Amino acid sequence: MFPEKIEKAFGLHLEAIQLLQNALKTSFIEAYIENVENVLDEYQVRVMDGQPDEVTTKRIEGLYEALQEISLAPEEIRKLSQLLLLKGSKSEPLQPNHQLTPDGIGFLFVYLLEQFFPADKALTLFDPAVGMGNLLLTALTNLRLAKRSAKGFGVDIDETLLAVAAADTQWTQSDVTLFHQDALQDLLLDPVDAVLSDLPVGYYPQDEQAQNFLTGVAEGHSYAHHLLIEQGMKYTKENGFGLFLLPANFLESEQGPQLKKLFTEKMYLQGIIQLPDELFLSKASQKSIILVQNHGEKSQQVPEVLVAKLATLKDPVKITEFFTQFEDWKASNL
Repeated sequence: MFPEKIEKAFGLHLEAIQLLQNALKTSFIEAYIENVENVLDEYQVRVMDGQPDEVTTKRIEGLYEALQEISLAPEEIRKLSQLLLLKGSKSEPLQPNHQLTPDGIGFLFVYLLEQFFPADKALTLFDPAVGMGNLLLTALTNLRLAKRSAKGFGVDIDETLLAVAAADTQWTQSDVTLFHQDALQDLLLDPVDAVLSDLPVGYYPQDEQAQNFLTGVAEGHSYAHHLLIEQGMKYTKENGFGLFLLPANFLESEQGPQLKKLFTEKMYLQGIIQLPDELFLSKASQKSIILVQNHGEKSQQVPEVLVAKLATLKDPVKITEFFTQFEDWKASNL
């Protein structure tokens, strides 16, 4: 599945992380960040207050010597990072909203961005729930592979997740600006070309702030994932696109009416791509990618909203059929 050099690098990095974790008595994620920072510091092991001890430091230095012989491109580094973090999540489970976005879904986001924007356009992308950064970095490293220019912006309130995103941004040499704050407060961000996000599903606890949003409800907590769609598109240019991963039943939920109001008054819902059942443990956990577009002189509600169901991400023939369906729809509607 992965080139031999990625597998070799995975084994060496994993051993270094585990040595750091034991020596520093930290979590896997904290040791992961420490390891990446060591690598970025020209493979120097950082020793503070005598930790890691001399024996452990020598062992890690030996691993780093072997790693310096392995040359990896930015997208290979991102895949390596994902493998390491997935391995860590098996021993220290992440809550559902902190899970990494699977590559199959990430590559779909990349395809959609390539379809919506001309190849010579330098893109600005924004993820208002960036987490560990995997989705945003998947977009940036793969657009770079396709010789496209792109810069990213990400916001998250979780300091540890953002530290992973910051470390991986440097490691993959990606152009990303990160903000540590509540994404539903005012942001110091110029409008971007597109917003993309694997939205955290749940309630937003600050009811007073939610009242500033069309998707806020009059009583009780508002859905954070609805508010984040509205906020993301607020910081997107006129005619700009939003690509959001959210529960497949998003229009039927109890706060669905607020979302429909948003799609009527502030933006156009242009498409819904239902993801394969095989990706989810149950019907209740199924998700879709929605395609929305801001109002503007060059945008309008498409005559035919795209409603597509991806049967699988494992069969290239089925994926090609979806690409053909999408491109036919785009030619007729956008």
